[in-house]
Amino acid sequence: MPLVTGKEILGKADREGYAVGAFNINNMEILQGITRAVKEKASPVIFAVSEGAIKYAGLKYIIAMVRTAVEDAGITAALHLDHGQNLEMIKSCIESGFTSVMIDASHLPFEDNLKETRKVVEIAHARGVSVEAELGRLKGVEDIISVSERDAILVDPDEAKRFVVETGIDSLAPAIGTSHGAFKFKGEAKLDFDRLKKVKEGCRIPLVLHGASSVPEWVLEKAVKYGGQVKGARGVPEEAIKKAIALGINKVNVDTDLRLALVGAIREVLTETPQEIDPRKILGPARDLIYKVVMEKVELLGSGGKA
Repeated sequence: MPLVTGKEILGKADREGYAVGAFNINNMEILQGITRAVKEKASPVIFAVSEGAIKYAGLKYIIAMVRTAVEDAGITAALHLDHGQNLEMIKSCIESGFTSVMIDASHLPFEDNLKETRKVVEIAHARGVSVEAELGRLKGVEDIISVSERDAILVDPDEAKRFVVETGIDSLAPAIGTSHGAFKFKGEAKLDFDRLKKVKEGCRIPLVLHGASSVPEWVLEKAVKYGGQVKGARGVPEEAIKKAIALGINKVNVDTDLRLALVGAIREVLTETPQEIDPRKILGPARDLIYKVVMEKVELLGSGGKA
């Protein structure tokens, strides 16, 4: 089965009111764990690849692995460039077979972000590739931050509406209070749902929740038990993710949870059987734990049976 576009996957999710997981991949084991889970759940999936992952694994290797996984498993999937900032890298992905790309110019002033995004849309749409962009700055919003500082970080609904109209993007990642990494919040998670609702009403396209790992307790406990220095990590509560989906989020990005599962499983093997040198026996359990995490995510997002 060939890869499909992000627009196709997210358009259906938008119409039917669920979200699809965008899972970051860095190696074969992560890819295989995700693939096994979404096949069993009959869920569409978006394989997300960062510029760093491309530099690590190689563009041709990643594309070949993903195409093999999709064709072998018969799953509905898109191959997506996550947080693309280098225009030449974005072009390479478009020309090499990615079916979705993200242009992240959110660090630029609004007008410059709009200009850079429009440029990528013109290139990508000419090749039938979907485009995601981001507005606002994705960083932790702590309890002590002032209202004015919070407003400066988060997306402006009026700007979002104009941005969508003038760029022609297919999906938008609005900053509403999440952040990347395992330590997203010091206190209670504070996502701005009112802001999210206004953005959805104004833009009327699929919306994306970045920094959306929930850091499940059972995954965190395993990593910490076997030496991981991640005690106190906090993710986005599952109830908050469900509410965000109900308000219009259709793509949920997950990376940290997969990393914690991978590292926790590897640490367990190396701790319990320090004599083990077979990489298959070290990485195999990590692949299995990735599978378990993704199975839970599909249930949370409501994408099972939607492929």
